Amino acid sequence: MEDGKAVWAPHPLDGFQLGSIIDIGIDTLTIEPLNQKNKTFLAPVNQVFSAEEDSKKDVEDNCGLMYLNEATLLNNIRVRYSKDKIYTYVANILIAINPYFDIPKLYSSDSIQKYKGKSLGTLPPHVFAIADKTYRDMKVHKLSQSIIVSGESGAGKTENTKFVLRYLTESYGTSQDIDERIVEANPLLEAFGNAKTVRNNNSSRFGKFVEIHFNEKNAVVGGFVSHYLLEKSRICMQSKEERNYHIFYRLCAGAPEEIGQKFHLISPDNFRYLNRGCTRYFANKESDKQILQNRKSPECLKEGSMKDPLLDDHGDFNRMCVAMKKIGLGDVEKFDLFRVVAGVLHLGNVDFEEAGSTSGGCVLKNKSSQSLDYCAELLGLDSDDLRVSLTTRVMLTTAGGAKGTVIKVPLKVEQANNARDALAKAVYSHLFDHVVKRVNQCFPFDTSSFFIGVLDIAGFEYFEHNSFEQFCINYCNEKLQQFFNERILKEEQELYQKEGLGVSEVHYVDNQDCIDLIEAKLVGILDILDEENRLPQTSDQHFTSAVHQKHKDHFRLTIPRKSKLTVHRNIRDDEGFIIRHFAGAVCYETSKFVEKNNDALHMSLESLVSESKDPFVRKLFEGTNNMKDTKQKAGKLGFISVGNKFKTQLNLLLEKLRSTGSSFIRCIKPNLKMTSHQFEGAQILSQLQCSGMVSVLDLMQGGFPSRAPFHELYNMYKNYMPAKLTRLDPRLFCKALFKALGLNENDYKFGLTKVFFRPGKFAEFDQIMKSDPEHLAVLVKRVNHWLICSRWKKVQWCSLSVIKLKNKMSYRALACIKMQKTVRMWLCKRKHKPRIDGVVKGKSLKQRVNRMIEVVKALKEGKAEMNKQVQDLDSSIDAFMNKIKRTIMTRVEIDKEYAGLVRRSEQLLGGLQKKKQEEEEAERLRAIQQEMEREERRREEEERHRKQEEEDRRLKSEMEMKRKQEEVERKKQEEEERRLQAELELQITAEREEDAHKQTLLEQERRDRELAMRIARSESDLIADEAPVDAGIKSVEVKRVQPVAAAAKSARPESKMTMEEMAKEMSDYLARSPQVQATKAAAGIKKHDLSKWKYAELRDAINTSCDIELLAACREEFHRRLKVYHAWKSKNKKRNCEAEQRAPKSITDYAEQNPPQLHSRQQEITQNRTQRYFRIPFIRPADQYKEPQNKKKGWWYAHFDGPWIARQMELHPDKAPILLVAGKDDMEMCELSLDETGLTRKRGAEILPRQFEEVWERCGGVTYLRNAIENKQARPTYATAMLQNLLQ
Repeated sequence: MEDGKAVWAPHPLDGFQLGSIIDIGIDTLTIEPLNQKNKTFLAPVNQVFSAEEDSKKDVEDNCGLMYLNEATLLNNIRVRYSKDKIYTYVANILIAINPYFDIPKLYSSDSIQKYKGKSLGTLPPHVFAIADKTYRDMKVHKLSQSIIVSGESGAGKTENTKFVLRYLTESYGTSQDIDERIVEANPLLEAFGNAKTVRNNNSSRFGKFVEIHFNEKNAVVGGFVSHYLLEKSRICMQSKEERNYHIFYRLCAGAPEEIGQKFHLISPDNFRYLNRGCTRYFANKESDKQILQNRKSPECLKEGSMKDPLLDDHGDFNRMCVAMKKIGLGDVEKFDLFRVVAGVLHLGNVDFEEAGSTSGGCVLKNKSSQSLDYCAELLGLDSDDLRVSLTTRVMLTTAGGAKGTVIKVPLKVEQANNARDALAKAVYSHLFDHVVKRVNQCFPFDTSSFFIGVLDIAGFEYFEHNSFEQFCINYCNEKLQQFFNERILKEEQELYQKEGLGVSEVHYVDNQDCIDLIEAKLVGILDILDEENRLPQTSDQHFTSAVHQKHKDHFRLTIPRKSKLTVHRNIRDDEGFIIRHFAGAVCYETSKFVEKNNDALHMSLESLVSESKDPFVRKLFEGTNNMKDTKQKAGKLGFISVGNKFKTQLNLLLEKLRSTGSSFIRCIKPNLKMTSHQFEGAQILSQLQCSGMVSVLDLMQGGFPSRAPFHELYNMYKNYMPAKLTRLDPRLFCKALFKALGLNENDYKFGLTKVFFRPGKFAEFDQIMKSDPEHLAVLVKRVNHWLICSRWKKVQWCSLSVIKLKNKMSYRALACIKMQKTVRMWLCKRKHKPRIDGVVKGKSLKQRVNRMIEVVKALKEGKAEMNKQVQDLDSSIDAFMNKIKRTIMTRVEIDKEYAGLVRRSEQLLGGLQKKKQEEEEAERLRAIQQEMEREERRREEEERHRKQEEEDRRLKSEMEMKRKQEEVERKKQEEEERRLQAELELQITAEREEDAHKQTLLEQERRDRELAMRIARSESDLIADEAPVDAGIKSVEVKRVQPVAAAAKSARPESKMTMEEMAKEMSDYLARSPQVQATKAAAGIKKHDLSKWKYAELRDAINTSCDIELLAACREEFHRRLKVYHAWKSKNKKRNCEAEQRAPKSITDYAEQNPPQLHSRQQEITQNRTQRYFRIPFIRPADQYKEPQNKKKGWWYAHFDGPWIARQMELHPDKAPILLVAGKDDMEMCELSLDETGLTRKRGAEILPRQFEEVWERCGGVTYLRNAIENKQARPTYATAMLQNLLQ
C-alpha cells in the first residue's frame, strides 16, 4: 500500500485489470483502477494477484514470468496476441490463439526449414516446434508419440492439425508421392465431414486420429485415419444459421453443367436437406462470378456469398477434384461419389401424405414422384421398389399361421419420413466410411516401427439446443480432460514423488464422477439408453425419467428448471437433463435420443440398397445384411447401439494414447464473433481454467518437464565409447557427461533412475539426446577429457595418500619399539615388585622418622631421651632396607618386618604427640579465633551485597508472580471453554461439512453462470441470480445457539430451581462461552462501526480522539487491517525474496498457533493503563539456516502501552540499532497485540522499566522520539507524554 505497486484485480469482461490497493477491508481490498482515477471497487483478497513491473512486456514461455498466476498468464497471452504472436508456451504445452486471418510467412516452407531439428525454446513458439519435438522424442525414446489438439469449436484445432501433418511430411518424408497424398487427404475428409455451425465456419463434425507411420530409419512410409462419431442428424436437419456438410454445397456450386444436368442439380433452396438451414455459398469476388446464377438460392442472390479466408465452395470443389486425383481416385470413382451425394439430396425431396383408405398407410405426393425417380436412378434402385420400401415395412410371421409368410405393414406419414431420413443417413454414413477407407488405401505401408498420431476431435460444445451428438462429443472431451489431468498433473506428480525430487503437490479437479455418470455399467446414462432401446415400446420421456430416478442425488446431474437460461426453464423434467461438465453445465434435450442411438435400418430398406443394381452402392453395404439372423429380422427393428459403439472406440483411442508419449496443443477462441484482433479476456480466462492450464502453471513452476533414464543415455553412447569408458556405471557416466558439458546444477536434478530438466532448458536436453554419430563422438570425447582430468586429480590425491601412508608406517615402527620397552619394563616390575614396594615403604618410614627428629628438636623437655629412641628406630629402618636390597625376600617376610617397624614408630609418635599437644593447644586456639573473625567479616560483606540486590529481586518477583497469576487465570478460563467446546464439537463439524458443500455448490454455480453468460450474449437472455433465502440463514443461527442452551441444561442439577436461579445459571454459562464473547465484541464494534473508515481516518482518530472506547476500537481495527495487509503482502512477495521481519519469529509463530482471547470492555480499559516492557533474543532470517557458530544473535526490545506496542528496538551485533515508535513507523513495527505475542507467558521476557529506559537512552531513543513529536509523526502514548513533561 505504501509502495504503490500495481496488482491484478478481477474484471467481468477483461478477466483482470490493473489497479492499486488504497485500503484494507475486513476480507476485501479496495482497488483503484489505473485507467480510472477516483473510482474504486472491492475485490476479494484471494482474487487479487501481483503484477509484473512491466505489464506490456511479453515472454515466450509463461514459466519465465516473475509472478506465476492466472492473471499474469492471461496478460502475457493478451500482449502477445496484440503483436500477432498467437503461440505461447507453458513449459512444453503450446497455447494457440485463433487469429481469424492469415499471418504472412508464418507457415511458409522457409519456416518449416527454420524449425527443423531445433530444440524447444530456441526459436519463438510455434506449432512446428511441437511437431519437431514430437518427432525427435519418437526418434530418441524409440516410442510412438501422440499430439492432442484440443479446444472449443472454432478455436483452430483442424488448422493446427493440418500444419502438424504438413510439417512432418515435408520435413521427414521420403520424397515420394505418399507424402503429398497424406496432406491432400485432409481437403477430401473436410468436404465430407466438416460443416458451418454458429460457432465455426469449418467445424469438424466427426473426430479423427491421423497416424503418420515411420520406418526403422525414421522416414515417413504411410498413414492411417481413424474416425469417430459422424454427426448423421445434420444430413437431414440443421438450424437456421448452420449448413449441411460442405460437399453438398460444393457439388451445387462447382459441378460442371454436364454433371449438373446428369445429376439434376439446382440451387440449394430446392432441396429439403439444405433449405431449412443457411443456403448461401462461401465465395470470394472472383469465384462468386463463376457460380451459375441458377445454382444460387434467393437468399444468396439477396445477401451475397459469405466470406471466409479459408473457405470457397467453387474453388474448393476444384481443389477437391485435384486432391482426389493426387491420392489415387480415378474419374469413375469420383463420379460415383458425386452421384451418391446427389442421390441423397433428391431422396430428401420425397414427401408423403395420408392414403385416405382404411389401411391407415401413406402414399407419395404427386410432386415427389420425379424426385423419387431421380433418387432411384442415381442409387441404382427400382422406383417402384423404393416407393414400396419407403411406405411399407416387411415382416416375417413367427406364429399364428404358416411360418415364413411375408406381411407388408403400411407406415404412417411420420414413420415414412423417419424411414426416408434413416435411409439418407445410412447411405451418407456408409459413403463417408468408404471415403475414409479409400483415403487409407492411398498411403499404405507394409511395416512400421513407430507412428505419430494427431488427434482432432470436436471440442466441448454447448448450444441453446443440445442433442445426442453434443452429449457424445462432451463425453469424449470429459475423457480427454481426464487423460490430460493424468498425464500432465497426476502421473507427473507421482513420478516426481517416486524419483524423490521433492516437488510441491498441485491440486486439480477430478472429473471421474462425471465420467461414471455417463459410462458406468447398468446405471450409466449410456446403458440406461441402451436398455430403453431394447424395450418393445420405446420412449424418450421414459428414458429421461429413468435417468433422473437413478441419479436423483448426483451432484453432476440436475433438472432443466435449474438452468441459468430462460429457454431451458420451459423444458419439462422428462424432456431433458443438465450435466455439470468440467467446463460448465450443459442442458440436453432428450428428444430423439432413443432414435439416434439406434444405427439399424428396416429390413426392407436395408435389403433394397444391399441389392442395388449399381455396383458402387452395393459395395457400400456389403456385409451389413449378413450379420443378422432370421429371428432378428422377423421381430422388431434390430438394435445397434451408437453410444456403446462410440464408447468402445473412445476407450480404444485412450488406450492407444496412454501407450504413446504425449504432447498437447491447447487451442483458444479469442472471441465469440470470430473476428480478428478482438480479445475477450473473461471468455479466454474461462477456457484456460477449464483446460487445466492454471494448474499446469503451478506444477511447472517447480517441475521438470524433460527427463531421460540413465540407462538410455548410457546405451545411446555405448557403441561410441572406448572400452575403458564402457565399464562406468550409467549414473556415473551421466554425471561425467553433465560435468563435461558444463551444465548448471540448478537446471537439472538426478532422481533414482532418471535425470530431469527444468522448464526452458530443452536446448541443453536436446544437446544430450541428439543421436547422430558425429555429435555422439564429440560428447564422448568431452566425457573422456573430463574423466582424464578427474583421474589426474585422483592420481595427485593417491600420491599424497602414499606419502601420508609412509609417515604413518614410520610412526607405527616407533610405536612398536615403545610398546616393546613398556612390556619389558612391566615384566621386570612384576618380578621385583614386592622388594620395590618394601623399599618404598621403608623410605616412607624414613621420612616419618625425619619429621619426628624435627619434632624432637622443637621439644622443650625430655629432648635427649626422645632423640635416642628416634635414632634407634632410624637404625632399624636402615637395616631393613639393606636386607631387602641384598637378599631375596618374599612379600610376607617384608610385610612382617615392616609391620613391626610401623608399631614402633606409632608408639614413638604417640609419645611425641602427647608432649607436643600441650604446646600446640594455645597456638591452635589462637588460630581458631582468627578464622572466626575472618568468617564474620565475610558474612557481613555478603549481607551488604544481598541488601543491595534485594530491591531488584523483589521487583522481578512481583512481575513473575503477576505472570503466574495471569497464567492461572488463563488456564481456568481455558478449562471452562474446553468443557463447552467438547459439547459444540459435533455441531461445528456438521456446520463445516455443510459450509464445504455450499462452497462446492457456489463454485459450480459460478462456472455454470460463466458458461450461461457466454451463451446468453449471442442466443438468449440470462436469468438473474436468486436472492439468498433469509430463512436458511436464520436456521443456521438458531442451530448455533441450541448447543449452548443444551450445555447449560446438561449442567443443571436434578433438584428443582426457581426461575431466577435458572436465569442466573444460564447467564453464567452464556457469559463464559466464546460465542457470547464474540457477540459482545461485535456489539462493542457495532457501537463504533469502523468497517467503512479509511486507513487515514483510523490513524487520525487515534492521534486526536479523547473518547476512550472509540480510541480502543480504532486501535484494534487499525492493527487488524495491518495484519490483513502484511499477510497479503507476504503471500504475493517476489520469488527468492527474503521475508520481512517486524518481530522475532518465535512471536509470529506463537500468534499463528494461538488465536487472541476476547476481553470485556472494562478489561480493555484497564489494560490500556498498563505499561509493560519486554526483551527477547532473535536471529535474523538470513542467518537462521547457517551453522550455529555463524549465527548472529541480537536483542529485540518492546514497550507496550496497554495492549499495543508503543516503542520497539532491535540491537544487531554488526550494525546500528533500529528504533521505531508508534505512529511514525507503524508499517515496520509489530502489528500484534500483547496477548497475541505471548510475551506475558515467556519466563524472563519481561524486564524493569529502568532496564528498558537505560538501553533506549543509550541508543539515542530520546532524540529519535523528540524529533517524531516535533514533526507530529508520533502517536500519543505514555512515552510521548513523559518525554513532553520532562522537556517542559
